[in-house]
Parts: sequence; structure tokens; C-alpha cells
Amino acid sequence: MKIIGLAGWSGSGKTTLVARLLPMLTARGLRVSTVKHAHHSFDMDKPGKDSHVHREAGATEVLVTSAHRWALLHENRGMPEPSMVDLIRYMTPVDLLIVEGFKAHPHDKIEIYRPANGKSLLARDDPHIVAVATDEVNAIDVAVPILDLNDVGAIAEFIIAHCGLREVRPHGPA
Repeated sequence: MKIIGLAGWSGSGKTTLVARLLPMLTARGLRVSTVKHAHHSFDMDKPGKDSHVHREAGATEVLVTSAHRWALLHENRGMPEPSMVDLIRYMTPVDLLIVEGFKAHPHDKIEIYRPANGKSLLARDDPHIVAVATDEVNAIDVAVPILDLNDVGAIAEFIIAHCGLREVRPHGPA
């Protein structure tokens, strides 16, 4: 399973880029999954639901399933947050895993950078950043490829080439 990360400061557009990349990559016949790191407490469960009752009663894990999907809810209950590598072990192997966040983890990443946000450029200090996608391609100078954040097709092609993936079926009409 090939892994590419999207890293950047909050508000840079990582989630928007993932949402735009997924249809392009899957249209090429690639099986793609994602991991999203949340930097805050989050909850997918709701009070009043049976799964919430189970968790609140003390269950470490609750697996919720239906004919359409399943989800495993795991309470850390004072244990350290699992590493990205530990979490990936739970995932079904696919052609490409896109990791959003985990910017400190040593895996290949594309940095999403918007100079207008006033944040520092991660690529200057992170040797695992293999490209920078930005909305101001002429505003930065780094030793990795600079991609136009608005050209999602070019970013998809970069990912395919960088990860050594091949399309399972051609995209678009023949």
C-alpha cells in the first residue's frame, strides 16, 4: 500500500484538496482510503444512540455495523494516542492511502501552503515533504516541486507518478 500525506497548517485547504483528489484518483481505477488526524477531541457518536450508551457504560471498543458500512469506535481511556503506523494496521490494504495531518510523522507528504495565512513553510524543515501545493506558485522558492493548488489534475498526476502507481483503467472516454 502506497502512502502519501497532505500536511499543512489549519485552514490551508487539506480537506478540500482530499475531497477534490478522491474522485480523480478513483476514476482511474485506484482504490483509495484516507486517514484524517484530528488535533482536538472529536466524537462521531451521539447521546441517546445505543453505541454511545455502550461506550459511556465502559466499553473500550464498540463496532457499529449495517448493510452499508461499519465503524469501530475505540476509547483510548487514558492510553496514549496510537501512532499512524498502528492505526494503518486496522485498514484494508488499498492502492493508495492519503493521510491528512500527522505532519510530524516521517512519511512522504505534499505540503498545502497558502502564503496569505501567514504561517511558516514546513518544507524548509521537513525532509519528508516531496512537493508543495500552493495558491501562489511564484511566491516561494524551495528545493521540491511546486504544484498549483488549483490544478488538482496535476496534483493527482504527481501523486500517481511519485507513488509509482498505475491506472487500473483509463479515465474518460477512449
